[in-house]
Amino acid sequence: MEKDTTIGMGRLAALFDSGTFVETGAYLKRDGGEPTGVVCGYGAVDGRLVYAFAQDSDRRKGAFDALQAKKIQALYELALKNRAPVVGLFDSSGASVCDGASVLSAFGTLLGQISRASGEIPQIAVITGVCAGLAATAAAMFDLTVTIKGQSQLWVNAPFLIGQDVGTAEYTAGTGLSSMTAKSEAEALARVRELVGLLPANCEEGAYIGEICDDVNRAVAVEGLAGRELIRAVVDAGRFLEVGEGCAEEMLAGFARIGGVCCGLVANNPAVRGGALTGEGAKKAAKLIGFCDSYGIPVVTLTDSEGVAVSRAEESSPLAAQLGKLAMAYASAETAKITVVTGKAYGAAFTLMGSHALGADLVYALPGASVSVMAPEAAVAFLWNDRITPDRTRAELVEEWRQTRASAVSAAADGSIDDVIDPAELRSRICSAVYMLLAKQSGAPLRRHCNLPL
Repeated sequence: MEKDTTIGMGRLAALFDSGTFVETGAYLKRDGGEPTGVVCGYGAVDGRLVYAFAQDSDRRKGAFDALQAKKIQALYELALKNRAPVVGLFDSSGASVCDGASVLSAFGTLLGQISRASGEIPQIAVITGVCAGLAATAAAMFDLTVTIKGQSQLWVNAPFLIGQDVGTAEYTAGTGLSSMTAKSEAEALARVRELVGLLPANCEEGAYIGEICDDVNRAVAVEGLAGRELIRAVVDAGRFLEVGEGCAEEMLAGFARIGGVCCGLVANNPAVRGGALTGEGAKKAAKLIGFCDSYGIPVVTLTDSEGVAVSRAEESSPLAAQLGKLAMAYASAETAKITVVTGKAYGAAFTLMGSHALGADLVYALPGASVSVMAPEAAVAFLWNDRITPDRTRAELVEEWRQTRASAVSAAADGSIDDVIDPAELRSRICSAVYMLLAKQSGAPLRRHCNLPL
């Protein structure tokens, strides 16, 4: 029997390698022989097994029902058995209202399945149309969410209910709900393909090592670079797949290959608010660290921050709780953690941005890095104000503090920093650290007993 070609099928065909998509549950029908509004199946993305579902806006407007939940649940069961990622394409007008309580139970089934898969296999959501109510909750539970400008609509309560513009790609990017924003559907699917190519297939696979397309010993010229420019100088071929762009710009997060190894990158962005730690920035970083830890992806942190943000709005975020989440993300993560202080690391920023005290395996610093309990200017005003004389200016004292109390070498003296490295060797040293830590195991090694010298 020939099956109808739908929007969902077309989207899945564009996601998978040509000719590899295989549909599952193709002939399941509602009472009365009507098809449900979702297409499910599996295929290859760059040769790697991936499962996916796509809601069909041209079948009952993609209305969610018990049969749709059943098809998606069966897909998840296959994905979990075979330890492969799930991609969900959301495009539905909402629940099948006439189905009554069964559709509410169906949503519960979907939410439960997403929850059970979380941390076992990567889940990526693409909002290809309307995703509202409990469907929006489901999409938000995925590890990463991709929206499309002018096309995605992601909200719990419709704009006409709350009297303001919500749910657009720009709006969800600003709130951090969207991980990535694409200009077109083709670009969104390309981002998904790139993510699938980067990430491990499951929590047991560990950091995925792909083709090494860049010299691991390549010297880098990083003087004057910070934020995204510094990241691109260090990672393979300058390719950085950022997540959370548009939200908390003072903190950068994303994925890249370093020496062929998929790594998570967390970095302060000193071009925005001096790279200050904010509530939203801390949450953004903690989310990426938690994801990386779930799948054994090494975390590389580049620290360059003037400290914690100071404002009434930040205190209301609530700032202390958000910073606590960041501290717990680093402290509880068992994956490889490598930190480089590339610029300023004042006050709590040094502690919270992947310090040894929070479990970093290696902490490096560049020669020009500055590590201090407070900014040198503030330290002089607080402690050395009485040393200002006609022969010793404030500027000279600030420079003295920077050289004697806030240098990378002084921070290394007590073991807070492992080494002060040549800036040109930044990439090669990070590559070396990533390779060395690939086989990292947490806790005591599993053994039967010691080998007695008999």
